[in-house]
Amino acid sequence: MKPTQLTPSAILQSLRKVARAPEAPVEHSGRKEFTIDELAREASTTVRNVRAYQDRGLLPPPEKRGRTGIYSDVHLARLKIIGQLLNRGFTLANIRDLLTAWEQGRDLNDILGLEVVVTSPWSDEAPSYMSYEELLEAFGDELTQDVLLKAVNLGYMIPEGNRLRVPSPRILNAGRELVEAGIPLDALLDEVNSVRSEVDRIADGFVRMVVTHLVDAKYGDKELPRGDDVPRLAQFIQRVRPIADMVVSAELARILDKAINKVLVDRLATVLTHLEEQEQQDDDPAG
Repeated sequence: MKPTQLTPSAILQSLRKVARAPEAPVEHSGRKEFTIDELAREASTTVRNVRAYQDRGLLPPPEKRGRTGIYSDVHLARLKIIGQLLNRGFTLANIRDLLTAWEQGRDLNDILGLEVVVTSPWSDEAPSYMSYEELLEAFGDELTQDVLLKAVNLGYMIPEGNRLRVPSPRILNAGRELVEAGIPLDALLDEVNSVRSEVDRIADGFVRMVVTHLVDAKYGDKELPRGDDVPRLAQFIQRVRPIADMVVSAELARILDKAINKVLVDRLATVLTHLEEQEQQDDDPAG
């Protein structure tokens, strides 16, 4: 039975029960800026926690513009690290002592710069926005309630008020082309979801290689980089991203060529086998 097509308003109402994201922070000259409320939302914490981290010396003070404190991606990076360490069971006192020891005798800007590089998104692709009507127009009957909720849960669509934020327009356009070619959107999302675990494994391996040979080889696995190695490591991480992208893209292209050739040869072999069987049946008088 064909799924019931929902109206844009019905889909919007359903999505609001699942996810409600704030407006994206404003970006100035490539640098994101936040009010304290925006910063707390972006870091999945509370304004109270942000102020507490400042009071304890875990977070640098904001830039003052009149009576308003303006935070940056530096603060967001530090908050992400604090949050991840807290989730692992460390106390604020532990984290403060660790950061203080790391910062002593070093340039704080270098350390914060490394934190920003490490915690910033891998891709510099700018997100786009679209209305629910535009999304329905792009995918038609393929866009059921369940399919759209699946796309939201996978992070390809983020509801923001009466519109959707698309973190990767390239992925959206690729999905549209595949659906137009005849691949069901639901099946496409299932395949992407299954591929993620493999992509995670590849990324983890690449990162472990960098850490093992550039950090652990010099400091061991219980020390943090020091001195000039801090800004040098930050610069390398920025360079290694496009390098990793090229390696993965080249390998993926090679494997796709191999896989496509195999599928084609397998299909030709199946057809030839079928033709031979037909010829044998035609030649067999008992048939």
